[in-house]
Amino acid sequence: MIRTILTYPNPELKKKSTAVTIINDAVRELARDMAETMYDAPGVGLAAPQIGVHQRVIVIDVSGRDEPGDLIIAINPVIVHAEGEAYEEEGCLSVPKYAANVRRHARVVVKALDLEGNEQTWRAEDLLAIAFQHEIDHLDGILFVDHLSPLKRELFQRKMRRLAENRGVEQ
Repeated sequence: MIRTILTYPNPELKKKSTAVTIINDAVRELARDMAETMYDAPGVGLAAPQIGVHQRVIVIDVSGRDEPGDLIIAINPVIVHAEGEAYEEEGCLSVPKYAANVRRHARVVVKALDLEGNEQTWRAEDLLAIAFQHEIDHLDGILFVDHLSPLKRELFQRKMRRLAENRGVEQ
């Protein structure tokens, strides 16, 4: 089922998620819904808080296809090693119509559980490394715009206020 993606400045996006303690049918259904929602958007990653569920679950597929060929489902993901530096443009399904360059690690090692409860390890670089960092940030209530300099963040907030005013929405 396709879920509604929360957008900035929804306060739910700033809440920290709790660890998944039991992988059951509800968690599996959540992961399926997240993947379907991500592909429908379309995006390369989605974290559970983006659909209002504060559990540590992310889905990622950087393959660029519209089918789940390279789908990663990570439960309770943790970055156990990070190195190098990347400065790439990022966007976010929860921050539509805005993209900015963000400084991230170029390579990461991530450990997480899969849907069967088995520990998995991913050694990621390039777009996959950035996607892992971006989605794990969501689990901690951090948006990519929180990584911007104060000046760029102020420009972003002004743009969001203008967009809201154009839609007749008050922020």
